[in-house]
Amino acid sequence: MGETRAAVAVAEGLEEYRGELTGYCYRMLGSYAEAEDAVQEALVRAWRNMDRFEGRSALRTWVYRIATNVCLDTLASGKRRALPMDLSGPSGGGTPPAPPQDSVLWVEPCPGGDPETAATTVESVRLAFVAALQHLPPRQRATLILRDVLGFSAREVADLHGSTVASVNSALQRARATLADRRHAPDGSAARPSDDGVRRVLAERYATAFSRYDMEELKMLLHVDATLCLPPYAKWMRGVPDIQAWLTGPAIGCRGSRLVATVANGSPAFGQYRPQADGTGYVPWALQVVEFRDDRISGITAYRDTDRLFCLFGLPDRLGEG
Repeated sequence: MGETRAAVAVAEGLEEYRGELTGYCYRMLGSYAEAEDAVQEALVRAWRNMDRFEGRSALRTWVYRIATNVCLDTLASGKRRALPMDLSGPSGGGTPPAPPQDSVLWVEPCPGGDPETAATTVESVRLAFVAALQHLPPRQRATLILRDVLGFSAREVADLHGSTVASVNSALQRARATLADRRHAPDGSAARPSDDGVRRVLAERYATAFSRYDMEELKMLLHVDATLCLPPYAKWMRGVPDIQAWLTGPAIGCRGSRLVATVANGSPAFGQYRPQADGTGYVPWALQVVEFRDDRISGITAYRDTDRLFCLFGLPDRLGEG
């Protein structure tokens, strides 16, 4: 009986790390589904190998070492996830997209905020940041997340990697330099982000304007160099004129859509439902993740994989009339 209670206590202790590990693995892999699988595998490995835990490091560090190894195994294929702007330059809004690139591994949205909200900020889990992380070599990626997001010390990361403090500091410096280059790209993502209150008001105004298809109001809400991308299509646009050309041209069928609010990557998001031609209701069309900077909307990523994402985000499979 004592051994059973001890085993239950160990399992509960490991389970306490599931939330923060999911946030870590999501940043590492760029996929929420893969992150959940990686965390489950890490916890199973930890459970099976508890007799090898000698207590020379903290249990948290030991579990993160296992999770890191699981992620590195997943990333060993060399394929990295991306957003459309990682593949090509922007295109005009007046033309339809080429066929979807289903073979591309897209950076996917994460439901809700960061699973470990006390340990980080919205900035560290937003789509643009997660996409930028994918440009780092896997070990540099792990080092930067552990040090700059999760607050591990250089010594803890060195123990986790089985390396030296000097090598950790060197890897961190290189990773920061790469991210600085990515985040000061023309998308302007390094600019000052909006605060929670501003984001909330902008999101409410955006939902109303989009549902009314009010192009003038949308123009007021969008940053001058706002982006719109449409995975699994490689097409993306930059700037208000091209976004409006898209909405009033190839995407005119979105007129009359309804938006249902949710949260993705710690930022306002919406399930978009387009009206059915026969007027009997509204059907899922896209999950829109909205990002902000300088008190304007800086980016909209509209994911078309509604069969999977609407279920993940708890969105209804259709809306009724009226």
